[in-house]
Amino acid sequence: MAVKPVRVGIVGCGVISGIYLKNRTRFPILDVVAIADALTDRAQARSQEFGVRAMPVDDLLDRSDVEIVLNLTNPLAHAEVTLRAIAAGRSVFTEKPLAAAREDGAKILAEGRRRGVRIGCAPDTVLGGGIQTCRAVLDSGAIGEPVAAVAFLAGHGPESWHPDPVPFYKAGAGPMFDMGPYYLSSLATLIGPVRRVSGATRISFPQRTITSQPKAGQKVDVEVPTHVTGVLDFVSGPVGTIVTSFDVWGHNLPRIEIYGAEGSLAVPDPNTFDGPVQIRRAGEREWREVPIAHGYRDNSRGIGLAEMATALRSGRPHRANGDLAYHVLDLMHAFHESSASGRHVEITSGVERPAPLPPGLPDGVFD
Repeated sequence: MAVKPVRVGIVGCGVISGIYLKNRTRFPILDVVAIADALTDRAQARSQEFGVRAMPVDDLLDRSDVEIVLNLTNPLAHAEVTLRAIAAGRSVFTEKPLAAAREDGAKILAEGRRRGVRIGCAPDTVLGGGIQTCRAVLDSGAIGEPVAAVAFLAGHGPESWHPDPVPFYKAGAGPMFDMGPYYLSSLATLIGPVRRVSGATRISFPQRTITSQPKAGQKVDVEVPTHVTGVLDFVSGPVGTIVTSFDVWGHNLPRIEIYGAEGSLAVPDPNTFDGPVQIRRAGEREWREVPIAHGYRDNSRGIGLAEMATALRSGRPHRANGDLAYHVLDLMHAFHESSASGRHVEITSGVERPAPLPPGLPDGVFD
């Protein structure tokens, strides 16, 4: 029996909206009925490109037939738009992070529960073939009990390639808030929640010069730490290390590695959906590649929204959920707070590891 599609309205028609709109036809559970943006010209351009009706933001949020609002606005606007949608009785799936402020993230969860709606959040790369294959490796016991993990994101910032790099150096951004969600969501999906963190941060270069067009030559005053190092004590016992940095010209660091009592696991770039996944067991001299056992290896953004829509129809929990996103938000703030205070920060937000996706599911199917 066919399941009735879930009607979706999109708020925010920037760059990231293109891949969501392209992928919407991949998931039969989704019916995108309207798009909106504070910049009406941008919404009209997407409307013409993808054949979806454009309308003012207020009108979209007032539509009684919209079941899920997909929030693709600027991160600083995430909380405002999400809370407005919740107040209108809509479930929300938002791009990362859940909110800029920890307090706003907590309010989103509380209001969502009070109104009886679902909250989902990117990154949904954790549902891709690469991370899901890593989850299967860990759950099979192939490297034994995890004892430690490392995660590294290092580069020299977006001012050499992004057309508008200024927001990356302002409040609510920096390398941890920009890219940390991919790494922390993957670690929480693979190992579980964190109980305590410590952090050390710095602003290495107080001012940056943009070299990309169209703002080449403009100076940017840096307001947030651009090198963030953290130590994570996981609830289940492992100790983790994370570095996110806009201050590094070159490195030979892995993306993510997990070390177990009987071997090591190399996790692929968490900002992608594919592999490679590699394992090296105790006594082996070389890494060997693990075949990707799950689908969604291409750019599958929208899978989290579609999986949540499927769960909305069936009544089960969804995987890229608000509790996971809030735990990640809590961790990111805690690294900065630990550095400022010179002490460990106990993490009070809890989350269960999301259930893995079963291997071999047809494309667009989650149950």
